[in-house]
Amino acid sequence: MKYLLYILLLTSQLGWTQLKNYTFKELSLLKEERPIVIFLHTDWCKYCKVMENTTFKNEKIIEKLNERFYFISFNAEQKTSVTFKNHTFKYKSTGKKTGIHELAEALGTVESKISYPTTVVLNNKKEIVFQYPYLLKPKEFLKVLNKIE
Repeated sequence: MKYLLYILLLTSQLGWTQLKNYTFKELSLLKEERPIVIFLHTDWCKYCKVMENTTFKNEKIIEKLNERFYFISFNAEQKTSVTFKNHTFKYKSTGKKTGIHELAEALGTVESKISYPTTVVLNNKKEIVFQYPYLLKPKEFLKVLNKIE
């Protein structure tokens, strides 16, 4: 028991803050309006994994996202239907074992194509104000967040 308390105390002192990840359903229940950052990714995308393990592990980015934004990590190939802005988006098959979620397509399509990872920022009216269809390194992403907030 003492060992567990020591670990908890140590991790809190080291500042290991965790990024709060919301769902679209949770967003509809929140009262405070904030910009929304959506990270569109897939399980097979190596650049998505890099971004997850660098950019979204960065202490400054975690603080900024938790304090000023709502963050959603969204798997573009998930099969669960999602209601957003009074519309239900579904998974659509594009082949035998492939497909894309309609919401990922709606949010992440840039110049008629979708790439992974794609980072999307919505304003308080849930309008797209930023789309970036490539890996964002921590320094670059922090600059984006500072401009938007």
